Amino acid sequence: MVAGCGYLSDSGSGDQGPIVVGTTSAPSTLDPAGSWDGSWELFRNVYQTLLAYPNGATAPEPDAARSCAFSADHRTYRCELKDGLKFSNGAKLDAEAVKHSVDRIRAIGVQTGPAGLLGSLDKVETSGDKEVVFRLNKPDATFPFVLATPALSLVPPVDYPANSLRKDTRVIGSGPYRLDSYAQGEEAVLVRNSSYKGLADRKNDAVTIRYFQDSAAMVKSLREGRIDITYQGLAADDVVSLETKNDENKGLELHEGAGSAINYLVFNPKDPAANDIAVRKAVAQTIDRAAIAHKVYQDTVEPLYSMVPQGFTGHTTPYFDVFGEPDPGKAKKILDEADVSTPVPLTLWYTTDRYGSDTGLEFKEIKAQLDGSGLFRVTLKSRPWNTYVVGYEKGEYPVFGRGWQPDFPDPDNFIAPFVGQRNALGTPYDVKRITDVLLPRSREQSDRAEVVKDFQEAQRLLVEDVRLLPLWQGKQYLAADEDIAGGERSLDPATIMMMWELSRKTSW
Repeated sequence: MVAGCGYLSDSGSGDQGPIVVGTTSAPSTLDPAGSWDGSWELFRNVYQTLLAYPNGATAPEPDAARSCAFSADHRTYRCELKDGLKFSNGAKLDAEAVKHSVDRIRAIGVQTGPAGLLGSLDKVETSGDKEVVFRLNKPDATFPFVLATPALSLVPPVDYPANSLRKDTRVIGSGPYRLDSYAQGEEAVLVRNSSYKGLADRKNDAVTIRYFQDSAAMVKSLREGRIDITYQGLAADDVVSLETKNDENKGLELHEGAGSAINYLVFNPKDPAANDIAVRKAVAQTIDRAAIAHKVYQDTVEPLYSMVPQGFTGHTTPYFDVFGEPDPGKAKKILDEADVSTPVPLTLWYTTDRYGSDTGLEFKEIKAQLDGSGLFRVTLKSRPWNTYVVGYEKGEYPVFGRGWQPDFPDPDNFIAPFVGQRNALGTPYDVKRITDVLLPRSREQSDRAEVVKDFQEAQRLLVEDVRLLPLWQGKQYLAADEDIAGGERSLDPATIMMMWELSRKTSW
């Protein structure tokens, strides 16, 4: 990752101007109660949570809270707030504001919103201005991780309605920055929040985030000096190009790190073909992940054979164990034995502006593989993210692509969000053994090393249904002007950029 320390005092970086960050991942909403997606990248920097991750940590620690602790049975979680907390508009951040922030998530109940993270929460209580008590309906050792996600961002009750989302472009939070201005799909201007009290040690006074439609335009802006660093969305061609030492890349640095983001297909049971398990198994038997990783992504991603990626407790390779190498002959046998006529018509949907510029090429490769087997006749369709979300929430897509970056660094977060009646996909998926036994049992374990067997079993159960088909696991790439420091510290365990870690070396 980016070399250099770049530690400055909290007085910031002087008159160097805002650090400008480029990304292809624009927010879908500015209200935390409405988002379980990449909008969190902005939320982390302008809102505050009770707990957060100090630099380099994989377990959350108190942020807006002074302290938090479980009861002995892991069914009650108490937090005491710090003194003197305020929102950016001067409103008091007290226990009632915390309760309001959590309660409205469930009251509003956006179908694919963050309410799915609160399945173990029974109710929120307050005791005075500073104590918040979370009563759980079952033991849940992962609950502190949930409280540390940007979904649980704290908002003032007067400004954020209890039963509806804010529709404007204002943000009133208590995070390291306040949102000074926002142009949807174009730019977010962040400036230091003078009333902030939390873990972030800000190395700069201001950050401007520029949103791009594709990687090529973003890299062009980097080379022309109009942005300082890229985050999220570098296409494979641009990664390879930036690795080359030439005049075009003079003064730029490319940094690679391990990633935990995954990409996968979702089969919608509302569609007759996608609901046929023989069709799903035949697709799984046909798709060549290695070809996608090499031909489309030029080995900037790795083939993935489980919904739980490498590097997480309990990771296995059940899709490879069951299906092995791609084999259209075996796929044909699966369809023949189920009396499925071929070619099977399938419509695959993808979003044009969420997971990077290579998504379209990836789906063209998937179509070529499936059509080339002679077993399928694939139609590709796409939409921008804002309308794409509406479509899968309504169950409109027979088969669709999704990506996932973990809400928190635990295997639970690669299983729980995708199963149950209410999940992050908008397509109910009941797996009673997982939802009623494995997840509750694993959540009783504070020592997460003790959950390996439960998550290995959960991964095997997902393969039996093939409702979800993992494709690849990404790596992290940052490209930056050589004058920018702090990139290696800027990604939290959920690979969300902590903008406050960035600084200019010339300001040391």
